[in-house]
Amino acid sequence: MSSHRKVRTPSPLTRRAVRFGLFAAGVAGAATAVPAQAATGSTHVAFAEDHVFTQANRAHHTQAKDSFTVRQFGTAKATAVRNQANAASTGCSVDDHCRSVALSFQIVTVAGEQTRLNAVNLSDAANKECTGCQTLAGAYQFVVSTPKAFALDGSSKRQLADIHRRLDALTRSKLPATDLKTQADALAAEVTGVLQNAVAHAPKGDEKPDVTMHRHLDGWPGR
Repeated sequence: MSSHRKVRTPSPLTRRAVRFGLFAAGVAGAATAVPAQAATGSTHVAFAEDHVFTQANRAHHTQAKDSFTVRQFGTAKATAVRNQANAASTGCSVDDHCRSVALSFQIVTVAGEQTRLNAVNLSDAANKECTGCQTLAGAYQFVVSTPKAFALDGSSKRQLADIHRRLDALTRSKLPATDLKTQADALAAEVTGVLQNAVAHAPKGDEKPDVTMHRHLDGWPGR
């Protein structure tokens, strides 16, 4: 039996998914998030990492996990965030196939006229000696930048909580990987809409409020 793993160069989508500021890239690897309530001064430095990993094999044929995090950092001098999803399927066959799904949604809000931002968004799916397996890794990162201090209101939080519930249900579903990707994209579009509506009422400054979505999907079979 052979080992299958894609070798690829960064696509335009991947390049867009990595948005670098002047802040040191190494900080993005930290697994600690500074609580939103601590982000009160312009000298504040914020960093966080969200990572979902699943591995299916003959002992655990189906592994599916998702993460949906909201990080409200307030006014910050520099921000470094990392979002990552990894899924692997190992040693199964067409007659005894595996299913591995990892989805990570990360929402970050940060304020400041001169904020330095390092945002990294990655996903990787690997099949290892796993014929006929379904493996999907999806990373969705939403960065909300506002010139003045901003916080999501109750209505926005309720809408996001509803999307989170539906993401949980989608992750647990038995949909084929291609359909699952389509529905995950649809939920991501809803998140973007909620955030855009929210920032429409954000305090104005020299710079306009901005919502940026970074998306990276990797999966077997096919894209």
